[in-house]
Amino acid sequence: MNPALDAPNARPADLPGDLALPRSNGELIFAEPWQARAFGIAAALNESGAYPWRDFHASLAREIAANGSGDAADHYYARWLAALESLLAERGILSPSDIDARASQHAAANSHDDHNNHNHDSR
Repeated sequence: MNPALDAPNARPADLPGDLALPRSNGELIFAEPWQARAFGIAAALNESGAYPWRDFHASLAREIAANGSGDAADHYYARWLAALESLLAERGILSPSDIDARASQHAAANSHDDHNNHNHDSR
């Protein structure tokens, strides 16, 4: 394991090698809004004490070992989300069926197209 991940103040920025967050010029890359949300949820749960980063690191390492890290942010954050879901289930925070139900609720609540007119007056 990486000693930096065992520190009480370990952060996602401490993830090494293939587990490192996608960046461009030092800035995090989020190609889609869901990627930023997945990152934020994982960070918030860590900060609330739900798990230490070393546990998330181990879950992410398993996901990447099984599925590869890929070159694109899309693939990386798909592994990130799968690692988060796995860790939540392992720790009994949410069951896989709870995760699926919440994802379905979120998708239904956000199924409108943000690029439509939204009935704004066209004066």
